[in-house]
Amino acid sequence: MTRRYSELIRLHTFEERYRYLALRSRVADSTFGFDRYINQKFYTSREWRAIRQQVIVRDEGCDLGIPGYEIYKDLVIHHMNPMTVEDVVHGNDDILDPEFLITTTHRTHNAIHFSDERFLPKPFSDRKAGDTKLW
Repeated sequence: MTRRYSELIRLHTFEERYRYLALRSRVADSTFGFDRYINQKFYTSREWRAIRQQVIVRDEGCDLGIPGYEIYKDLVIHHMNPMTVEDVVHGNDDILDPEFLITTTHRTHNAIHFSDERFLPKPFSDRKAGDTKLW
């Protein structure tokens, strides 16, 4: 299944978007392994830095592009379809296409990769007069 931003934004809740993106990977699934230097070179490229900024602006700096989930630290641009060594080496245009990218927090990014909802942000509950219990 090819995940797309144009499909993702049709989903309105954070949970729906998370489930659409969840990769169901196992911990320690190898992506770049000993070729990690290849993706590190990619992530420091001028092209990546430029598209990264465009995606952050498009998503208004919000986790999974959902208003109310503003990101203040640990921002990650997630490739909705896992990037491979071949994609980088052979210049697959999809890895720089905003249609296949979304803004996330580091925690949400881990939840997507490892299908562990414990990483997901918890909704805030409003405090009311007379509350005696801390969240």
